[in-house]
Amino acid sequence: MRDEDGGFSSGSVLLSFLLGGMVGAGLALMLAPQSGPETRRKIKEFADDVKEKTSDYMDQAKKTVSTTVEKGKGYLDERKSVISAAIEAGKEAYQKEVQK
Repeated sequence: MRDEDGGFSSGSVLLSFLLGGMVGAGLALMLAPQSGPETRRKIKEFADDVKEKTSDYMDQAKKTVSTTVEKGKGYLDERKSVISAAIEAGKEAYQKEVQK
């Protein structure tokens, strides 16, 4: 997930930060001195939280992709006549070259 400037996008940096924090929190839960049932409860809560945050992030990513695709379609529709003219000009130039 790199942006056009060659760096990482803010979305990928945020995702990396969140995932690193979640992994650290999970390790802290496992290594903390507490009873087995308490640890299992905390791990379950942690897993549920991760699942919810991941779902939210994926929904946001889908919306972003959808918006980008729609913008691309709009741009293509706007440029369709220019592209068609360029293709026709290329065909005509090719035909002239072949006839020589």
